Amino acid sequence: MATMVPFVLWPRACWTLLVCCLLTPGVQGQEFLLRVEPQNPVLSAGGSLFVNCSTDCPSSEKIALETSLSKELVASGKGWAAFNLSNVTGNSRILCSVYCNGSQITGSSNITVYRLPERVELAPLPPWQRVGQNFTLRCQVEGGSPRTSLTVVLLRWEEELSRQPAVEEPAEVTATVLASRDDHGAPFSCRTELDMQPQGLGLFVNTSAPRQLRTFVLPVTPPRLVAPRFLEVETSWPVDCTLDGLFPASEAQVYLALGDQMLNATVMNHGDTLTATATATARADQEGAREIVCNVTLGGERREARENLTVFSFLGPTVNLSEPTAPEGSIVTVSCMAGARVQVTLDGVPAAAPGQPAQLQLNATESDDRRSFFCSATLEVDGEFLHRNSSVQLRSVTLTFNPSNGPKIDRATCPQHLKWKDKTTHVLQCQARGNPYPELRCLKEGSSREVPVGIPFFVNVTHNGTYQCQASSSRGKYTLVVVMDIEAGSSHFVPVFVAVLLTLGVVTIVLALMYVFREHKRSGSYHVREESTYLPLTSMQPTEAMGEEPSRAE
Repeated sequence: MATMVPFVLWPRACWTLLVCCLLTPGVQGQEFLLRVEPQNPVLSAGGSLFVNCSTDCPSSEKIALETSLSKELVASGKGWAAFNLSNVTGNSRILCSVYCNGSQITGSSNITVYRLPERVELAPLPPWQRVGQNFTLRCQVEGGSPRTSLTVVLLRWEEELSRQPAVEEPAEVTATVLASRDDHGAPFSCRTELDMQPQGLGLFVNTSAPRQLRTFVLPVTPPRLVAPRFLEVETSWPVDCTLDGLFPASEAQVYLALGDQMLNATVMNHGDTLTATATATARADQEGAREIVCNVTLGGERREARENLTVFSFLGPTVNLSEPTAPEGSIVTVSCMAGARVQVTLDGVPAAAPGQPAQLQLNATESDDRRSFFCSATLEVDGEFLHRNSSVQLRSVTLTFNPSNGPKIDRATCPQHLKWKDKTTHVLQCQARGNPYPELRCLKEGSSREVPVGIPFFVNVTHNGTYQCQASSSRGKYTLVVVMDIEAGSSHFVPVFVAVLLTLGVVTIVLALMYVFREHKRSGSYHVREESTYLPLTSMQPTEAMGEEPSRAE
């Protein structure tokens, strides 16, 4: 416990000091202060600060500034001093001091340094994000102070998805988002907000580079692949691949191939439907069992469809004659052949085995001229039987004619007497033979009228008559006489008219006999005048029809 010392016991020095203090004007009973300006300043890291220290003590000594920062005395005077602080990198407390009347007085100020974040970055997004599934946004922040004023905001476009304080160093702020179709192509970013408004500065914003999200929908069903079951070498066929319900269809990748041969596909999309069309052309080295493949890739996922296809070679059939021209009596060999595994049949005669040719021989005669030989070929491909036909005509058989005879007309096919009805359609079937092949014309005798040969024509009575059918070539002429007998059609009017007359005659005779019978019955006898060899024809009067007795003519 402190002991109170009576005034009378104070030493002489104390009394002297007290008297001096009481007698000094403006000092007696006054407390002096040391002011530091600015008070509690806020500045950005690395900046400079001008500090002024001043006191109202009239007997102050030199003012000093105590700080760990780099300082420089700019100016000073009675009761004041100005300093410049440079490269202020962190929060600091500065202290000004001065001796006033032998006592030290001090003043202080707290310097607050703020920093913008050195790195604000949104972590990379998935290359593709399936619609309906969650994904995480991660924002990484390094630096930035004071942390109590630093906030991290996660954005989609300008929409705030999350707002959280930045706590740790470095700080990572996350948010979970459900992906939708609307998110496809949307930019996501993160933003830091350093709020220095309470300190009278402002809101400092720093935003990361945006990252674009791509969302997709890919059905679990495979594409619909429409392709042929088999394809012949060196032939082409369209191939279609379709997949419904994918988004975005325009960004899907399509791969169409025949075996290891990639097809040049044309891809079209309508809404959520994608269709790829290509033309598959089979090569000879692809013969055998192959596959048509369709791959649709979207969002790093793939849907695939495969169809079996058999590439085959079907050569022929080819029909050959051993001699393009052959004299009568010569041997002509006809052969038909096709590719491997093909069964051929020539005019109903099959080859010994598939892949083998079929042959027949004949002794050429006049009747073989223009004869056709037919060959059919059958190939089994993947359980299906394919058929092809071919034919050849023996048209150039050299016949041995007597030069005096020249061309000939086949009498068996050209009747010399034709009996046709008027106003009907017929064909004059006449054929000429020879080498070179002769020209055949049929002209009516006595006129230049010509009738067509081998084609239908309308026959009337004017065609009645005799025709000269002549075959002519460079080797001579051959003529055959053909008679056309055209029966004129009967009129229907004459038989009807005759029938009417006969009917009227019978009725008249019957009426006349009835009249004679009745007259003789009244006289009791029948008598016919001998000089009359016929009965008169009379018509009944109306009174007879009524049952009255007709009047007799005298």
